[in-house]
Amino acid sequence: MKHVLRRHALFLWLAVATAFGLPQVVGTEHRQVIDPNAQDHDVKLPNGKSQRDEILKAEHEENLKDAARLVEMSQDLKADLEKNDTFVLSMGTIKKTDDIEKLVKKIRARMRH
Repeated sequence: MKHVLRRHALFLWLAVATAFGLPQVVGTEHRQVIDPNAQDHDVKLPNGKSQRDEILKAEHEENLKDAARLVEMSQDLKADLEKNDTFVLSMGTIKKTDDIEKLVKKIRARMRH
């Protein structure tokens, strides 16, 4: 019984320590302490542009390309479904739906980042 109480006390202490936001140590060489209240410092590229802006711009372009590809894939899927008169789907049609789902998840993950 004492062992269980000690374990619960340890978990409770860890939860309290985490809740009060003990500083986190990052890196092995410099041992920098991250201040959770500090704002992100904007890193500038050698050409003077913001690294964050360039990353967002590249992700936006990738989203546009993937959205165009998604439209093409959905039109192909629609054509396959309209072409089949039977109620049986081919494995190729099912694979197209899987590919569409993967592409949608990729776009969603990039947008949430």
